[in-house]
Formats: sequence, structure tokens, C-alpha cells
Amino acid sequence: MMMDTVLSMAGYTGDRVPVMQKRMIEAMETIPGVQYVGLVDQPPLHDSWSPSNVFTDQTTDLRPANAAAEVIQYNISPDYFHAAGTALLAGRSFTWHDDKNSPRVAIINPEFARRLFGSVPNAMGKYFKMPDGTRIQVAGIVEDGKYTNIAEIPHPAVFLPILQSPSSSMFLVVRSQRDPQQLAAAMKTALHDLDPGLPSYIQTWNKKLDSALFPSRAATLSLGVLGVMGAMLALTGIFGMAAYSVSKRLKELGIRIALGARREEIIRAALGRAFKLLAFGSVAGLFLGILASRILAFIVYLGTPRDPLVLAGVVLVMSLLGLLATWIPAQRALRVDPLRLLREE
Repeated sequence: MMMDTVLSMAGYTGDRVPVMQKRMIEAMETIPGVQYVGLVDQPPLHDSWSPSNVFTDQTTDLRPANAAAEVIQYNISPDYFHAAGTALLAGRSFTWHDDKNSPRVAIINPEFARRLFGSVPNAMGKYFKMPDGTRIQVAGIVEDGKYTNIAEIPHPAVFLPILQSPSSSMFLVVRSQRDPQQLAAAMKTALHDLDPGLPSYIQTWNKKLDSALFPSRAATLSLGVLGVMGAMLALTGIFGMAAYSVSKRLKELGIRIALGARREEIIRAALGRAFKLLAFGSVAGLFLGILASRILAFIVYLGTPRDPLVLAGVVLVMSLLGLLATWIPAQRALRVDPLRLLREE
């Protein structure tokens, strides 16, 4: 379980900011049950974020048009990746020795490595440039994540040490197995002991994810309701078409029965057109569904443009609904009484 705490370093400036931030981390680490603690200037899936341009080490003209990639930048503390549950794939993580007096270093994700260096193995130890011309060496590589929204495509990201890129507004990330309410109370007490005037807001990571997932969940629910309504309309349409087809051919069906036609022949004669339209509609719907799924993949979380299980399931369900809609008219066709029809004539 992760706790996300919004911290505003009001009243702290200059060298006092990193000192207080380190004290906050140490205070959180003393709370029983806390496993890892980290700081980040903006957590993943935050409401607002601003991309940054990066350049290859060989680039001398640092205008935006010459940027090698547009990346998401995070300023983090040591142990942030442990607190966030992000795996280190290569290299090392940051330490408190990565300060303003040390060589500039960064940790990147695989997408960043592919964009600037061609592959992940080629990135380790290489340099890139920031818009101000600062050369930064790649010290480590962490797994790709979701940075702006749940449904995003892989995006390049770079992580910088907070002591080399200080920020006065930070998010405290705490990983623990304790009860959320008990942990939140202990965190508030620890922060109050450090500075009673330090503003903070604490929430669980699951609650933050609920906000991030709300648009996808709302879209999924809306699409589900529309799907049910579409299925009901299809069921009604197929039933109406099959019933109309049978009603217009009752005399013919009565003659066929009187002449000894078999059960299969009666159903084929009564509902042949309905079955053909059902098959044609299923094929057309499958094709249109594949086209529409490209759009739905951007709306529904974990949706993919081509999901064989979903497509096969939809075709199967609609086919069963079509057969159900034709069942009552089929039973009516089989119960036709030729003597009654002749008396009516």
C-alpha cells in the first residue's frame, strides 16, 4: 500500500529546502511499518505536467526544433523507485551524494533510451543535453510506466536527483503494509513534530488511481449501456423481420406442410432470408467493430485494437440473440394448420 502526501515547503528557501526534505524522509522512516520513503516533484498521473526537450550530446544548436525527444521530467530522492514500486533495470539508483557538487546524472526509462541512443544497452553511461546546455550522464534505467494517463502509449521519461534539481513543492511517497488510517495519522503527527505550520494533504495511492481511472470507467460504463441498448434493438429488429417473413408466407407454408414437407424445409423456407441477413449483419458488424476498436482502445483502459476473445464473444452473443429472436416465429411456422388456412380462404 502506498500513501501520497502533498507537501508545500512554505517558508523554506535556498539550502533550507533540501535539509528539511531529508529530515521529512528520515521522520517517515522512523514510523513503524514503513518500508520505503521517497520524494518526487510531481507524481505519475498528476493533473498537470510540462514536457521538457532533450538533445543528443552532439547537438550544438539547442533550439526546440533540434530536440531529439520531448520527455517528462521528474525530480526525485533516493529510494523513490523502491517506494513507488518501480524496478531498476540497469545501472544504479540515486544517493544523497548526487548533489549540486557532483557530476550531473539521470535515470531514464527504456523509451527514452530508444529515442536518443537507439537501444537500451547503448544508453548506459552516455550523455545527453538539457535545453540550457547541461550535459547529463545516464546512471541507470528503470522500467516504463504510466506518466500522464492510464491509456497513454510509451513515453520517454527522465528522473533527476532532487539535490541537483531542487523543488520547493514535493510529493512524499510512502510504502507500507499498515492500515491506511493508522499510517496517515502517524504521518501527520511526524510532520507536525517537524514543523506545525507545514501544510500537507495525505491520500492513498488507490484513491489517486480512482481519480485517474474515472474517465475510463465512465466511458466503459457508457459504452456498456449503449451496447445493451444496441443488442435490444437488434433483437427487436430481427424478431420483427422474422415474424413479418413468416406472416407473409403462411399460405405457402401451409401448402408445404400439406404436401408432407419436412421440419427442416419448413424452417428454411420461413426463415431463410432472416438467417441470411443475420449472417451478413454479423460479418459487417465484425468488420465495423474492428475499425471502431481502434478508437475504443484510446478510451477504454487496457483496450486493444484487436482482441480475438472480445470479437469472438461479441459475434457469438449476437448470433445467439439472433437465433433467440427467430425462435418464436419459427415455432409459429411449424404450427401452421393447412386445414385452417384453407377454411379461411
